[in-house]
Amino acid sequence: MTATPRRAAPAPAPHPPADAEPPAAPGPVAVLGPEPSWATAADVVVVGSGIAGLTVALRCAEAGRRTVVVTKALLDDGSTRWAQGGIAAALGPGDTPEQHRDDSLTAGAGLCDEAAVRTLVTEGPDAVRRLIATGARFDTADDGTIALTREGGHHRRRIAHAGGDATGAEISRALVAAVRAAGIEVVEHALALDLLTDADGRAAGVSLHVMGEGRHDGVGAVHAPVVVLATGGMGQVFSATTNPAVSTGDGVALALRAGAEVSDLEFVQFHPTVLWLGPDAQGQQPLISEAVRGEGAHLVDGDGGRFMVGRHELAELAPRDIVAKGIMRRMRETGASHMYLDGRHFGAAMWERRFPTILASCRSHGIDPVTEPIPVAPAAHYASGGVRTDLRGRTGVPGLYACGEVACTGVHGANRLASNSLLEGLVFAERIAADCLAEPARPPAPVAPAAAAARLPLPPPEARGEIQRVMSEGAGVLRSAASLAAAAAALAAPPPGGKTGDPGVEAWENANLLLVARVLVAAAARRTETRGCHWREDHPEADDAAWRRHLLVTLAHDPDGTLPLVRSTEGPTFGPPTPWPAAAARHAPGAAPAAADAAARHAGSTGDPEESTS
Repeated sequence: MTATPRRAAPAPAPHPPADAEPPAAPGPVAVLGPEPSWATAADVVVVGSGIAGLTVALRCAEAGRRTVVVTKALLDDGSTRWAQGGIAAALGPGDTPEQHRDDSLTAGAGLCDEAAVRTLVTEGPDAVRRLIATGARFDTADDGTIALTREGGHHRRRIAHAGGDATGAEISRALVAAVRAAGIEVVEHALALDLLTDADGRAAGVSLHVMGEGRHDGVGAVHAPVVVLATGGMGQVFSATTNPAVSTGDGVALALRAGAEVSDLEFVQFHPTVLWLGPDAQGQQPLISEAVRGEGAHLVDGDGGRFMVGRHELAELAPRDIVAKGIMRRMRETGASHMYLDGRHFGAAMWERRFPTILASCRSHGIDPVTEPIPVAPAAHYASGGVRTDLRGRTGVPGLYACGEVACTGVHGANRLASNSLLEGLVFAERIAADCLAEPARPPAPVAPAAAAARLPLPPPEARGEIQRVMSEGAGVLRSAASLAAAAAALAAPPPGGKTGDPGVEAWENANLLLVARVLVAAAARRTETRGCHWREDHPEADDAAWRRHLLVTLAHDPDGTLPLVRSTEGPTFGPPTPWPAAAARHAPGAAPAAADAAARHAGSTGDPEESTS
């Protein structure tokens, strides 16, 4: 599929092997695009327009920083507006941040960073109140307080929702209105291509391609000393996903090519209850929010039996990984292609009041939840891993930040707790803005020549369907050494006849999908255990002694192409990302590992008591 046939993924080992010296050197990599034909300048450029990106943009603009938002579709067309269930925070009587923390740590299966979780749950309630002050309107109870519901893994009602099951749409509406009122410059229909850097390797903006005509069109650049990635997820790497079409892993791929670390990419959360549309359904599938189970709907098999009862103390409200595995096991036991979610006892009035979006979606596909159970099956939903950051959203590349689903802050560990995603985007976006504003604004530095970067070959148009098929078969809910090895080999195989794609949006997106797919498979092959949302059929139990640790991946290249370099931390502590020069020293051929590790620890020290190196 790409011109990189020389090497398959390393064979999985029962324990984390010592880092080997690869016959390749880390370095910047770029997609093959023409030179920018236009440019604009800013203090901050934000790539993405969900809750994370727009919150950063608003806070920076409010402080007088010239901010540009780059978004791949329309301003309100990201993943945030598809969020149904709500946003989790300790807002209700009797609830506390400590209880929210405990539920988050339990869901994360031993790999959450406790400092990151503590930050999330303690700063979350006030962040939600500021979101309300921005204009977001949440549903209220009869006494005027915020109405709260439960979802899987939560022991209390702490999920604030809007429009019944249209929380993301309401949050997006409020933030988009605020951005427009603030006069923030927005470049829509723009695919970010690569990070621009100065001579010292510091972020200096992004190159992008604007699809269509207008003030900016074609390939151009936004020059800025601060670049914030808020590009959402990568669900389109699988055949069936709840993610919108724009979720092609662009931010993770861009960060990898720029030299940043990614972490925990093997932990892909498959939402257990996605509307089953048949065995051949592809692309974005309708989500049936966990809040439906939170309000009392039951999971049943074809005979009407509640198969989650007895599998977990919370039954249908167990953490998502447990429910997804329960569904898959029951499907295997019965030979069925799907299970059912039964909410007929709600009655028409409750469906229409509480879940109008889901009701309309189901009816549009010929299913009436008022009178019949909803066919459901797991589908790719959320990336718990991503671009590795510290508690201020900083990556290992100076000036490059990441927040929201594209980032890995350590909050989610091996499995995200339901409705923590919107809160994470909100809280860490505010932290990024505070970090940016702590320093005086400075003009963009001159951009280093693009010729310094290796160029990736572009996959042909038909590659996307093949990538999705390979990933769904080999790296889906169920994985094994054999399935992952087959996936790695297929992803590394050259396209038939050496065919490549022409520069353009489709080819650039395919290149991003292929890159994140190869990195995900490499990490999943290395983790020889079952933990959180990572389920290895050949290693069905968790192995704390060997695998209660994080996997970190950087990208290396040689004249024949690129390959992911995977290493593990020494334990569960997350710590800040390795700065790029130290990461290069760690993996450079012939480098002394001890010296490289010492350089990384020294360069990664921030003096912040919340942050520690691995």
